[in-house]
Amino acid sequence: MRPKRAYLWSVLAFAAATLIFLVPFAFVVLTAIKDRNDASDLAFTWPSATRALDNLADVFAARNHMLTHALWNSTILTIVSVTLLVVFAAMVGFVRQRRQSRWNGVIDFMVLVGLIMPPAVVPTIWVLQSLFLFKTMTGMILIEVAYGLAFSVLLFRAFIATIPRELDEAAIMDGASPLGLFFRIILPLLKPVAVTTIVVQSVAIFNDFTNPLYYLPGADNATAQLTLYNFQSQFNSSFNLLFMDILLITIPPLIVFLIFNRQIVEGMTAGAVKG
Repeated sequence: MRPKRAYLWSVLAFAAATLIFLVPFAFVVLTAIKDRNDASDLAFTWPSATRALDNLADVFAARNHMLTHALWNSTILTIVSVTLLVVFAAMVGFVRQRRQSRWNGVIDFMVLVGLIMPPAVVPTIWVLQSLFLFKTMTGMILIEVAYGLAFSVLLFRAFIATIPRELDEAAIMDGASPLGLFFRIILPLLKPVAVTTIVVQSVAIFNDFTNPLYYLPGADNATAQLTLYNFQSQFNSSFNLLFMDILLITIPPLIVFLIFNRQIVEGMTAGAVKG
């Protein structure tokens, strides 16, 4: 009886996942290959004539090849932000896990505040303007690092708790410096949680729409998500080009997530046994 019940729940879960994820994705693909008239109906129907290549060329040519520049901006933003996130979060997690002090409670509270408190847009813009970092890629990178740091620190700290302290003591006895201990001994052991952080934060930063909209305005600074404005206006919208753009900027994070799905689960559950 139990195997039949488990099989039934598996079928229901698969059907729900198909309905929630695959059906909307199929609607995006169908609309992206339609011509402008068919796409304007926003109907879940097979296109009367496919214009996949024409729509693809129009999307890349729109606004003086803005999408190409936006993809480059998003790539730079994602790579640099994720690199800094991994290094900083690993360092903070290592120090917090290994060093005991009376400030630990305050530090943990601040990490949780950074995780649950919504960002304050206007004060953040004021700070960036004061530092001459508003509308700059450097400022945007710092914003993404700041917003993703709390979650990453929690992941690294939980994983580092599973690493024996005897490794630290042996490295120190062999003459390792604090930085040498971290980069040569600890950091290579953090590969599972590092892969999890890289994938999760890469997808989040590449798909980020609101933060670049607030902190990185301007056509030259546009990221991939902001190119959606190219094909939608108050009076006239090219839904075929809009959905082709959505398809193009959805595929890279989707591929990354599918490839590293197992590593994501392993990294997030690695520190669940010992806290």
